[in-house]
Amino acid sequence: MEVRRLLRRARLHTVCQSAACPNIGECFDSGTATFLILGNTCSRACRFCNIVGGIPEPVDPDEPRRVAGAVAAMGLRYAVVTSVTRDDLPDGGADHFAATVRAIRGAVPGCLVEILVPDFSGSDAALRTVLEAAPDVVNHNVETVPRLYELVRPGADFDRSLELLRRAHELGAATKSGIMVGLGETIDEVRNALAAVREAGVSILTIGQYLQPTRKHLPVERYYTPEEFEELGRFARGLGFSAVESAPLVRSSYHAERSAGAIGLQAG
Repeated sequence: MEVRRLLRRARLHTVCQSAACPNIGECFDSGTATFLILGNTCSRACRFCNIVGGIPEPVDPDEPRRVAGAVAAMGLRYAVVTSVTRDDLPDGGADHFAATVRAIRGAVPGCLVEILVPDFSGSDAALRTVLEAAPDVVNHNVETVPRLYELVRPGADFDRSLELLRRAHELGAATKSGIMVGLGETIDEVRNALAAVREAGVSILTIGQYLQPTRKHLPVERYYTPEEFEELGRFARGLGFSAVESAPLVRSSYHAERSAGAIGLQAG
């Protein structure tokens, strides 16, 4: 409740609340949250996501300062920031991401910052804008296997997401990605997708079970067993991922600080 009150006072959104994350109790109880910037309305309408799609609200230039204030008030040493997709903005919101990273660093020196970014419609300039702010981890989720993109992520492209991850890695960023299972993919398709993500230079991986947020969203085609998640985790580590979280309720930011620590990142 303290976290909820702080966020409400600061007029901030979290993906924990907006995306109906099943781990919200655990994370809020431990005093952390994943900040959702650039509003609470997405310019896309992915069929797995609980965030509302539609016409986004104007960008709030004071939001980076308020996010940084919340990070300081919560005493975070590891902050995770994500956003809705903003295809309506020329830079996809990249400058706002960069401003938020810099504001957190200014308010809490030594705090590590992980950003979970959209695909910026494939813009290399937008990606470079974000990387110039020197986030510690750059996350971009592939979400599902290539065959299901048109169904699950209309407006997105698996190869475009891979290219963003590859470019971020080539430009020196520690990179991270995630995938959901249970949408109708085969195990071989999952393994091939993980191999492609690893080939793009990604070092941190999350694998979780898709859960249907509402009846309007895609149905769950299959629930994977804990043993199957363990097997996928072993497979991913065998590919060379340095940190892997693989379990039914794993989400993008789950144990994010622990994963960063596995690749040698520690708060100052």
